[in-house]
Amino acid sequence: MNLLDEVNKVGYVSRSVPFKGTDLKEEILKLKKEKNAVILAHYYVDAEIQDLADFLGDSLALAQAAEKTDADMIVFCGVHFMGETAKILNPHKKVVIPDFNAGCSLADSAPKEEFAAFKAQYPEAVVVSYINCTADIKAMTDIICTSSNALKVVESIPADKQIIFAPDANLGRYVAKKTGRDLILWDGACIVHIDISLEKLKKVKEENPNALLIAHPECKEVILSQADFVGSTTALLNFVKDSDCQEFIVATEAGILHKMKESVPNKKIIPAPANEKNTCACSECPYMKMNTLEKLYNAMFYELPEIQVAEDVREPALKALKAMLEISK
Repeated sequence: MNLLDEVNKVGYVSRSVPFKGTDLKEEILKLKKEKNAVILAHYYVDAEIQDLADFLGDSLALAQAAEKTDADMIVFCGVHFMGETAKILNPHKKVVIPDFNAGCSLADSAPKEEFAAFKAQYPEAVVVSYINCTADIKAMTDIICTSSNALKVVESIPADKQIIFAPDANLGRYVAKKTGRDLILWDGACIVHIDISLEKLKKVKEENPNALLIAHPECKEVILSQADFVGSTTALLNFVKDSDCQEFIVATEAGILHKMKESVPNKKIIPAPANEKNTCACSECPYMKMNTLEKLYNAMFYELPEIQVAEDVREPALKALKAMLEISK
């Protein structure tokens, strides 16, 4: 089986990394220099990859970094739709990701055909899609948003216009409440954020009465209603850094705790508990954790798996992304 067939079958380069016994981190940095590559990583991937990244951020910051890079190869450590976003913005650059299997439950919650039928019911509506969606959904969208700029995007649309908001219904409800707009919501959700346990959270709050609860707007409304602060991943990080409070319960994917603890080592950072029983007693994205040092090295060495986006999808998707980036300047 040739390498491309192997990648198509299992989703990543499954061969042992070359140069056994060497420091993989050093080898990755060497490859980055040799290939004029840039490593983009989301806050939710493992700490060792976060520390290697040229740009670490949330979806908005990473989209902005992808748009501006002059690298020949973009290596995206996150999930599949993020690699697609980078390719949409950089059609002539090679974009690779460590593992094609690193999908997204939220993106998967909006299948192309079903969303097209839903959109057809509201032909006059402006479509706002959260960046956590596939390239196919982006191509059916008028303007993309992230959790950092969703309020600004919705507020930019004339008040007499209907708005379809997809795919995250929890974020949509939060935006509707904050803006006073009547949004037509697609019923999608992130498995990580909706798995945060209200019952366990109450216990954690009782055990840490001085801690502030901060939450990502993808969480359920019952969690957001109790939060002292609601914001995007970057906003949560900045809140922890800027607040005079010394203790925080963080209701989002646990990967952000690495950067929080690094930024404020003197403060107590507590992950909000998940319904699912796991070793960390926190909310973890199984797809983000598919990014490993070995897969990252192989992706850079073999330049596979490579992201491709058909031009008839890329062009309308690019228009929707550009509309967001223009608003976010």
